[in-house]
Amino acid sequence: MKLNTNRTAIFSLALFASGCSNPKVQNEIKQKPNVIMIMVDDVGYGDIAAHGNPWIKTPNIDQLHRVSARFTDYHVSPTCAPTRASIMTGHHNYRTGVFFTIKGRSLILEKETTMPQIFKENGYNTAIFGKWHLGDNYPFRPEDKGFDEVLVHNGGGIGQTMDYWDNDYFDDKYLHNGKLEQFQGYCNDVWFENAKKFISDKKGEPFFCYLSTNVAHSPYWVADNYSNPYKGNDSIPNAAFYGMIANIDENLGKLVDFLEEQEIMDNTILIFTADNGSAAGNKLEGDRLDGFVAKGFNDGMRGVKASMYEGGHRVPFYIHWKNGGIDLGKDINELTAHYDVLPTLIDMCKLELKQDLKFDGQSMVPLMNGEPNGFADRTIFVNTQFSTDPVPWKRTALMHQNWRLVEGTELYDLDTDPEQRTNVAEQHPELMKKFLAEYDAWWAEISPTFDEKPFFIIGHEAENPTTLYCHDWHSEEFTPWQQNHIRTGMVNNGFWRVRVSESGTYSFKLRRWPKETGLALNAEAAVRPALPGTSVDASKFGKALTIQKARIQLQDIEQAKTVEGNEQYIEFTIPLKKGETHLQTWFTLADGTEIGAYYAEVEKVM
Repeated sequence: MKLNTNRTAIFSLALFASGCSNPKVQNEIKQKPNVIMIMVDDVGYGDIAAHGNPWIKTPNIDQLHRVSARFTDYHVSPTCAPTRASIMTGHHNYRTGVFFTIKGRSLILEKETTMPQIFKENGYNTAIFGKWHLGDNYPFRPEDKGFDEVLVHNGGGIGQTMDYWDNDYFDDKYLHNGKLEQFQGYCNDVWFENAKKFISDKKGEPFFCYLSTNVAHSPYWVADNYSNPYKGNDSIPNAAFYGMIANIDENLGKLVDFLEEQEIMDNTILIFTADNGSAAGNKLEGDRLDGFVAKGFNDGMRGVKASMYEGGHRVPFYIHWKNGGIDLGKDINELTAHYDVLPTLIDMCKLELKQDLKFDGQSMVPLMNGEPNGFADRTIFVNTQFSTDPVPWKRTALMHQNWRLVEGTELYDLDTDPEQRTNVAEQHPELMKKFLAEYDAWWAEISPTFDEKPFFIIGHEAENPTTLYCHDWHSEEFTPWQQNHIRTGMVNNGFWRVRVSESGTYSFKLRRWPKETGLALNAEAAVRPALPGTSVDASKFGKALTIQKARIQLQDIEQAKTVEGNEQYIEFTIPLKKGETHLQTWFTLADGTEIGAYYAEVEKVM
């Protein structure tokens, strides 16, 4: 469906009509405000027309930009799960147990109190639509962390290992309150339409709605009518990526129209932000993550998603709330971060905390009120490490005012060098000494928290049986995180950290293919069908393997079985004691190669 220009005009007039002369956020609220937080995936600061991109068309995002408080120096972690952990908790992601996006390090610690839990304790209805990416098993699931209404795909994106097999953005099966359901339409449309249904059902009651889209994460699949306007332009690296952003923009416009029709726009805090830098809006020269932009628009920044340079972690953050006095366009240039969001919403909504929580972030309300005290001298650390345990300074950026210290050795002054081309560390020895000491103090304080690990809990009534996915193996290598890795028989292995909740007898079913395929261990997978309304070739063939032996090990118990090859799984029945352990599995192929079981279904049977 093409962008409805009449609808865009309605959105524009509605927001312009909401102008308010009060320049400060209201100190007192007569009615609890609703909160909608839109978190888009992989959309960078430069992927929005309002930020100067000359090619993309984002009229609805641009209009929200015009009537919002805009945080121009707002930073997140350079990849998605760490950012989401920080936003949900008000903590640096290191403190939450979330260090990366795979390898068992996208799992939020059970002890963490989250944003929806706090809203729920304060009488709010809570809902999530789209992407969670902080764990798909108990006790990490969104329903375990405070959400009443849950409609999500699994993993960090549609088509990843734990997502329903062959989901392809169109007419997919998603988890709705813990059960798989079939949905019609494009994934992003499904998220927004069901969010509107939730809001309509809760009209008159306060709600917190987390609209966390998987768009515009890879694979870059969208109907041709969204991507066609961007094809044939040599300045645009990826037309489908822009098309996905066009779909986001369209859905934002429809959402605002809906809120106006429901007469709840004025008392709704509407946030628009992203989880990391651009994934496909630029082509770089030099390093694929940390290089300089050769094609595309990145607002003059170096690096893209997963980069330690500015383009990896500086993203848009807009906030609009008429009844709170935030409806006149205003740039806020102080340094802010993802872990400031929860303290800000607690402040704006006057939420009460039932426990003594300490945050790494601070409320941004003073900045919206023109009171920057407490922000001028702050130092912020962001990073994403492609490992299971953090290493000091690895892929880390220290930020203070206009200064950026990268990996403890490269110092940049953004006032004179926004593209971070010239390392001036040698010219500023005193600054280097100061920043290194600040980092050492921060590391000394936060590193002891790394000792607490996230564990899958098996045999618990909240989820029995449960399925463990190779995406969450602890491994020094990249784990198979895409379904295509399963199709090709990616050679890798690792272990799962599990906590046995009760002593008893447990069944372990080891699979190469997920249960819903019905495929035998050594079968090949059929080619994925064509995507509707697109010119995308999404066909992938799953090759057959020659698995001859299966093996399992945990709690000092090791068992092995011969594989015929026509079984869907190999089952082991093992007596376990209550406690924490490592679970590891092996499939041995005819040539002696060993891989892990990509899926392990675990059930307490006695």
